[in-house]
Amino acid sequence: MIRKFATVPGFAIALTAMFWMILAGATAVSAQQTPDPQTTAPQTTAPQAPAPQTPAQPAPAQQQPPAAQAPDSSQSSSQEVSDEELPRRKVKPREYKNWSFNVGGGGSLTDGTTATYVRGGGPIGAAGVARNYSKYFGFRLDFQWDDLPLRTSSLQLAQAPSATSHVYTFNLDPIINIPATKVWSGYIVFGPGFFHRSGSLESSGAVPGQACNGFWDWWGSCFNGHIPLNNHFLKANQNEFGYNLGAGIARKIRPNIELYGEVRYMHGKANNTTTDFRPITIGLRW
Repeated sequence: MIRKFATVPGFAIALTAMFWMILAGATAVSAQQTPDPQTTAPQTTAPQAPAPQTPAQPAPAQQQPPAAQAPDSSQSSSQEVSDEELPRRKVKPREYKNWSFNVGGGGSLTDGTTATYVRGGGPIGAAGVARNYSKYFGFRLDFQWDDLPLRTSSLQLAQAPSATSHVYTFNLDPIINIPATKVWSGYIVFGPGFFHRSGSLESSGAVPGQACNGFWDWWGSCFNGHIPLNNHFLKANQNEFGYNLGAGIARKIRPNIELYGEVRYMHGKANNTTTDFRPITIGLRW
């Protein structure tokens, strides 16, 4: 009976179709179980690719610019620090005053020809101002009045019962200050001076026109070796130029006040007539 079915052409065609269908189904099943190489390729290469490492390489290049800018930031920071420190620096207080003043009094001793006709011990008064350029150096201008009391022998030579005589001086001196301690200091002065000496005799028994003695020469009223005929010899006025030099010490008694003492030698000269004396002064400086 099988042979009868085998001889039938339609049966053969059906068997052939069934065979190909079975083969196609087996192929489809195997395709589902076996992974596609194209779809699996990314899964196999994904772990091999150094994804985290590739962006790490340019990192040093990105860190270089800050390194190059480091000096600028350090300089700016140092400038900021210096600017902040400047206001905090303490300014050293000045150890001297631009201007200082002094006033004092005392007595004077006479020298040279002046000592022949003037007795020592006449009172004096002094005042001055100094412009200081440092704690060691400055310039000082002084005005001083000195009384020059005539000796009894001078009055006898002038044939006068009494007389008055004094000298005004202006001195412009460099002053050199010598700080010793916070309390004690010293100084030296020297420089040119202008002297104006004047005097007046109460009266005189001298005869005008007679020869001058030593007193009249020093007094400054002698004219051509004789007493003037116009009776102007009772008063004398003469200007002299000279110099002075001296030294002093000072002690601070208040923060801005000093007690000072000084001695000077003063010499003026005009028309072969001299005025020499040594004033001793005690006073205050501030």
